[in-house]
Amino acid sequence: MVGPLEQALLAAMIFVIMLGMGASLTPRDFLLALRRPYGLGIGVVSQFGFMPLIGFLMTIALALPAPIAIGLLIVSCMPGGTTSNIFTYFSKGNLALSVLMTVTSTVFGVVLIPLVLLIYASALDLEIPRENIIATLVILLVPVAIGMTLRRVNANAGAVTEFFGSVLALVFIAFIAISWIPRNWQFLMTTAPSTYFVAIMLGVFGITIGYLFARALKLHPRNARTVALETGIQNAPLGIAIIVLTFPGEQQQPIMAVGALYSLFIVITSTLVTLIFRRANTAAEQKMADSLL
Repeated sequence: MVGPLEQALLAAMIFVIMLGMGASLTPRDFLLALRRPYGLGIGVVSQFGFMPLIGFLMTIALALPAPIAIGLLIVSCMPGGTTSNIFTYFSKGNLALSVLMTVTSTVFGVVLIPLVLLIYASALDLEIPRENIIATLVILLVPVAIGMTLRRVNANAGAVTEFFGSVLALVFIAFIAISWIPRNWQFLMTTAPSTYFVAIMLGVFGITIGYLFARALKLHPRNARTVALETGIQNAPLGIAIIVLTFPGEQQQPIMAVGALYSLFIVITSTLVTLIFRRANTAAEQKMADSLL
């Protein structure tokens, strides 16, 4: 369960994260995206097609209890997280595409998240208050709009805001580790292995399927790496915020379990994937250099 102080801190962090997300874009970026919608379309399909389906299939295959299933579905239906932009940069992916996909999936998410949740929750006979989720998403778009305005008015202030928004997404992981996990340690010790499995494998399956899908469509390897990371790295802070603002205190603990564990493990998974991508990229560059000799 999250206390009042933690709720306030969580709300403040989410606001800054979304503010930074908005500060990373200008209206011109959306116009450019409309002229080249192919990569963005693939990203949206990966984000709202593959990830919820992965969560749904794991729920059925592992017969997860209702609270864990709800938490998994909410996290799997989230848009891309700002953390993906950081890992895309270090993996030598297409950073511009990554940022644009993150914000675009967030904007589309206002419509698609409640819709996808309705479809899968109904199939699993789960109750998720979609009205609260819609209201939360609309409210969270406000800082995105403020960030875009700030970027337009003052480019330097926008760049600083973007940086802090990305960094704060990682600080959120520390917040979960320091605050939520110690107080819920006994719960986590008695949590079924299946909960840990889905929290880890949601990101692993998402990154793998996103990459294979992008490569099957013959995207450039740089863009394929970007789509992979954007697919597998969800905006878990947003998912946790929605859970906190949607469900009463006594229900939050088991529903938040997947989101909290996913937030921790996705950093490890993404770091390993980034190292693999960097090594593959270096090998490809070396091969290209050797062919020119």
